Amino acid sequence: MASLLEQLRGMTTVVADSGDINSIEQFKPQDSTTNPSLIAAAAQMPAYQSIVDGVLQQARTEAGPSATDQAVAALAFKTLAVAFGRKILAIVPGRVSTEVDARLSYDTEKTIAQAREIIAQYDQAGIGRERILIKIASTWEGIKAAEVLEREGIHCNLTLLFGLHQAIACAEAKVTLISPFVGRILDWYKKDTGKDYTSATDPGVQSVTTIYNYYKKFGYKTQVMGASFRNIGEITELAGCDLLTIAPKLLAELDASQADLPRKLDPAKAAGMTIERLTIDKATFDRMHAADRMAHDKLKEGIEGFSKALEDLEKLLAKRLSEINQPVSA
Repeated sequence: MASLLEQLRGMTTVVADSGDINSIEQFKPQDSTTNPSLIAAAAQMPAYQSIVDGVLQQARTEAGPSATDQAVAALAFKTLAVAFGRKILAIVPGRVSTEVDARLSYDTEKTIAQAREIIAQYDQAGIGRERILIKIASTWEGIKAAEVLEREGIHCNLTLLFGLHQAIACAEAKVTLISPFVGRILDWYKKDTGKDYTSATDPGVQSVTTIYNYYKKFGYKTQVMGASFRNIGEITELAGCDLLTIAPKLLAELDASQADLPRKLDPAKAAGMTIERLTIDKATFDRMHAADRMAHDKLKEGIEGFSKALEDLEKLLAKRLSEINQPVSA
């Protein structure tokens, strides 16, 4: 019998959720996603020190001999995620997601500007924008930024998505792809209720299922990519989703498991469902977001967590730069 991973690939695009290039090579996914936490973790691995040092050396050259270490580290910080993205694109046949600075999540204009900078870096490397997804947090401001970028042919992946109101706003903005966070939704409900959940009753699984059915019912082109999984049961309950981005540990578990994998999400079934259609303007978005404690809490927490990871990465680059600049003792 085929492994769960092999069967899953027959109905869902499998994406690697990692900055670890060796893991991506091992599982050969179609696409790959990264985030600030994954890049910060990968940047500290000895295997990728050459990427970090190469980015720092390039930044030193571009900044000029009179630039301070702080200025060089800041320039390197802006290009490190793209450097990892370029390495990943040499392995995967599809796309890589590269994230805008989470600290810009509530600033539409600055998000647009940084997304254009990221695309320009890939353009300079000869990589077409059809292979890049710009990751942006699913705030109202982030969704409006993505709407502008999509009109320019810059494809977006709206992340930190926890509520139906966010998903509908993204679809109406015609974004390419959304990443609802299954595991983080489960985490919130377990803490809030004190209950344990089966895979079938998992609130994160139910949220993604609701979003998927809504999109297929009303013919939205935006794709759904379930993310942030805690166990393979969550993944198998979403078999048939457009895409699933999965950490290497769970990819290995799926690859080692053999059992029948029935399709759970199906556009044909969704088309026949009775679902109320909603229109989401800013007032409705704000009202629904305030009323959804889980979505409110997890979006705020996610932005704060990614922002902290970026700050740690900046410190790591500054430290590494000082080590490179240290004179060798005789």
